[in-house]
This record gives sequence, structure tokens and C-alpha cells, in this order.
Amino acid sequence: MLARRHLFGVLGVLALGGGLAAAAPSPDAYAADSLAENATIEVKYSVKIGSFNLGTFKLTNHIQGTVYRIRGDGRFSILEGLLYEWRGTTASVGRVTTAGIQPSKYSLSYKGGKAVEEVRMSFVRGAVSELELVPPKQPSAHNVPITAKQLEDALDPMSAAFLFARSTDTSGDLSICKQTVPVFDGRQRFDIKLSPKSRVQLSGNGTGYKGPAVVCQAKYIPVGGHRPDNPGVQMLSQTDQIEIWMVPMAGTGLYVPYKVVIPTGIGLGTAVATSFKIAGPRRASLESGE
Repeated sequence: MLARRHLFGVLGVLALGGGLAAAAPSPDAYAADSLAENATIEVKYSVKIGSFNLGTFKLTNHIQGTVYRIRGDGRFSILEGLLYEWRGTTASVGRVTTAGIQPSKYSLSYKGGKAVEEVRMSFVRGAVSELELVPPKQPSAHNVPITAKQLEDALDPMSAAFLFARSTDTSGDLSICKQTVPVFDGRQRFDIKLSPKSRVQLSGNGTGYKGPAVVCQAKYIPVGGHRPDNPGVQMLSQTDQIEIWMVPMAGTGLYVPYKVVIPTGIGLGTAVATSFKIAGPRRASLESGE
């Protein structure tokens, strides 16, 4: 089910699941010194549909030189788990080089209702080299096939959501929205096409961040692995309501999601950051954004 598999993608995009064909970042954006030499970013999110609180998601991104290790843990429930409960863990490991983001391994495991699933992927030179799905499931004949070419340079959902936006400009760099993010989640290949929408100023409100935010409009473009007549796919590919708010993590060279807005069949879904923490030798003040 699309919504269940993309609970983590809500933070990221559809990439969060969750792009469009726009200009890719310049090689300078991937310079080796554009990331903090050593840093840990921790962000906690509250996930809602309308005014209904679904649960929380915690992201931890460890950066050591050009190597990154991202982990996400989420729990979502209805009526404190009496009607429904979803728990999941996802992780991604890779490197950031002058050629771009190069994931090496990705995993997702979750349990929701009676469904239990695991996804494991390996990458070699920017392409998916191994894929394991538990339980295994053959693609439906109604699904659009995925080609080997489409898996070249595709990112896993975590790398796509939390590493695509790179800039040392902490004043609210709208250029981070001028790109397409290719994503493969183990079953579906899709693009998130981003375009600049606005720049806003956040007041803090206890989140640990006060400063500029960049609002990107996001377009979900299914590429392969999907069923064209699936109502969820149709809704997401046709809507213009998907937004990703990005904020700079000073001293790291990264912008991370502050807020994600995505329509669902029962109202707007949102994931909003409730706290930010940065640790590392090059840490700067979140409050000042400098």
C-alpha cells in the first residue's frame, strides 16, 4: 500500500516519499569541504493528518569526512495503537563525493497492523546492485516495469530526503529547490521535481531553530514500479499541494526538512520538526543561522 510504504517518505519526500526535471546541482555544490568534517544532526518530527496526531519520527545523521550514516525511527498509531500501530526503522550509509551523493547500503524494516516488511538495497558506483524484499513479492503485470537504466544514479529515500539540499549559504538559498531528486524505495522508482516557491522566516517556537526557511514546491513523478490506475499514485502525481520547507544547519553545509506537506485521501498530511540538535567541532548557532 502506497501510503504505508511512504510514511518515512512523508519526511522526505515522498521523498517524501519524496522531484521534476530541473537543473542538477553544480559540481561545486558537492565539494569535499562543503560538509562539516565531523557532525551529528538530530531532528525530531511530529506527523499529523489534519489536526490528528499520528506519531513521531526521529532522524539522526552522522557525518565523518565524506561518509554519512543516517538512521530514522518512527512510530505511528491510531487511538494509542488500539486501532492501528506502525513502527519502523530505516538507515542509509554512503559517501558524498565531487560526483554527488553515492549511497552504499539502505534498509527499511517496519511492522504495521498485520503487515511486516523489510527492504535491503546495496549500491555500486551509483547504481542499485542488490535488492532484497522480505517477504518477496513478484511485481504485478499491471505495474510499469523498472529498467536497469532507471536505477542508475537513483537515491534511496533517506539519502534523497536528507542530503539532496546542499549549500553553505545560510540566508535561505532558493537554488536548492532547482533540481530533480531521483528516488528508488525498493519497489517504486520516482522523481521529485522541486521548484522555488518562497522564503519565510521562522520564529523558533521551541524547536531550537530560528531563521530563514526555503519553501520548495514538489512534484511527484512516477517512473516505474507503480500501477498507473492506483488512486494514490494518481492523486500524488496530479496535486500541486506538496511542499517541502528546508532550513540550513549552520556549519554543516546542509539544508534539512523542517516541514513537509502532502495531500492524503483524508486530509493534508504534515511532518513538522519539533527539535533540532547539532554536535561537532564546526557547530554554529542554530538560533542565529550563521
